[in-house]
Parts: sequence; structure tokens; C-alpha cells
Amino acid sequence: MREVAFIKQNKEKWLEFEQAIFGKSKKNPDELASLYIHLVNDLSFAQTYYPKSKAVIYLNHLASITYQKIYKTKREESNRFISFFKTEVPLIVYQYRRYVLYAFILFTIFTAIGVISAMNDTTFVRLILGDHYVNMTLENIDNGNPVAVYKSGSNWGMWFSITKNNLEVGLKSFFFGIFGGLGTAYILFRNCVMLGSFQYFFLEQGVFWESVRGIWIHGAMEIFAMVIEAAAGLILGASLLFPKTYSRKASLKMGFKNSFKIVLATMPFTIMAGILEGFITRYSPDMPRFLNIFIILATLALISFYFLIYPFIVHKKTHLKNV
Repeated sequence: MREVAFIKQNKEKWLEFEQAIFGKSKKNPDELASLYIHLVNDLSFAQTYYPKSKAVIYLNHLASITYQKIYKTKREESNRFISFFKTEVPLIVYQYRRYVLYAFILFTIFTAIGVISAMNDTTFVRLILGDHYVNMTLENIDNGNPVAVYKSGSNWGMWFSITKNNLEVGLKSFFFGIFGGLGTAYILFRNCVMLGSFQYFFLEQGVFWESVRGIWIHGAMEIFAMVIEAAAGLILGASLLFPKTYSRKASLKMGFKNSFKIVLATMPFTIMAGILEGFITRYSPDMPRFLNIFIILATLALISFYFLIYPFIVHKKTHLKNV
């Protein structure tokens, strides 16, 4: 069957899906589930015979949204809070996985800009971090503890202020995505350039590994969450710029709803990073090296698994369950 004939044959059925998804026609979960099976069959057929067609993109998107509609209206015995993190968010992350990739690419480029700038301009670090912070850090290095700044203030005070600041930055990065994603890119650029120049500063001073042992105890989850929040901002911007087959209003509404759920999922990791920064990082110079490395790798593995690997597992399980 030619692609044109395939689309013409199934167009009315797909429109019925859209009407069910956006509430223009009322259907119970069982009816939606029946429609979903047909949709998945159409998607499999299109992937086999028209793999590079826009119909595949459209059907894949429609199938993901239809599943979420079924999932949200179907009665389940499991706790809503648990199911949100266990199933709903991973499926959304899988659906928008390319934006996560875009965010990591931007993160790498922007951080490299910070490193290269610090390498070629001796005043760049002071311009970015400020003279006071640089002078204080140099004094700490001379005193044998490059990350002594994390010992300033009380445990609770530092945890609260750092967590509050990181949550605010994450939300700002997300909401600024409404400017076509440019606002998000700007926030990410500022933070990545600061990170790159900051780490090069320690390398230049000969205490790079000492800084890594301290900073990345909390930084692994903090920075990773920042990138995921940037991905959410890019999704928000894309939903406004590229509505596809939906009205711009419907696309923005759907994009905001899905991307905000991703941001909510980063918050437990941001809070955990704040706890580590307030209560653990200050003791990093006194820890056995293996403990430093273990905490860094364990926290990085945890957040990486949730946002990079687990979504594929949930998608595969869901797909097999409904085909």
C-alpha cells in the first residue's frame, strides 16, 4: 500500500484519537485502550513500510499521548505519587528524549567555552566569579583546603540557602523556555561558562583533583538536574515554535504540562544535592578517597539511570504490554 493511501484510509480514525485526547469526544479508559491498540498497529505498519515518513513521527507522538490519557483516567491501586515517578515521568522523558540530548550537547559546548576562555584570558575567572571569591579561594588553597568555602556557615543554613537557590535557578531555566528556548539557553550558558572556568581555575592552581573530590559530591546530581531542567525549557520553547498538527495553544498547553512534570521530577535530586552540599561536602578533604569517589559515582549513576536509562525500560515494558 502506498503511503498516501495508508494515510487516507486511516485519517478519520486518527482524528478520532485526537478528539479523544483533547476532550472533544468523551471516551472511557476501555474505549481509549481499544483505540490505542489500533494506533500501535498503525504505528508498527508505518515504521515497517514508511520508516522515514512524517506519519511515523505523528503516530509515535499520538501513541505516547494516548497512553498518558489512558494512564491518567484508568483507576489504579498504586499510589499516585509513586506512579508519577515510576511510570508517568519516564514515559514523558522518553517521548522528549531528543531534547535531553540537545541539552547535554549545549552543556558540553558551553562548558568548553568556559574552559577555553579561562585558558586564554587570565582575568576571565575573576570576571565571572568576582575578585572576592577568587581571592578567598586562593587563600583556601594556600591553607591546604581548596573547598573550605563549603565549611562556612551552619549545616542547616547552607543546605537551605543552596537548595533554595538551585530550585530557583532550575525553575527560571524552565520558565524562560517560553521565549522560544532562548531564555533557557542563556541561563544554561551562564552556569556552564561559570562551571568550566571554575574547574579550570582549580586545574591551573594544581588542585584539580582535590576540588573534584569535594565539589562533585553534590555537583553530580546538581549539575545533571540543571541539564534536565534545561531540556524541559527547550521542550516548552519547541511546543510554542513547532506546534506540528496541533493548534499553537493546544501544543503550548501540552508542552508546558509535560515539561513541568520533568522539572518536578528533578526537584528530589536537587534537594538531595543540597543535603550533600550542606552536610557532606565540607568533610570531603578528611574522607578516605574511595569514599569520595563512591559518593560521586553513586549519585551520578542514580540520576543518570533515572533520566537516561529507565525511560527506555518503561517505554519498552509499556509497548510490549499494549501491543
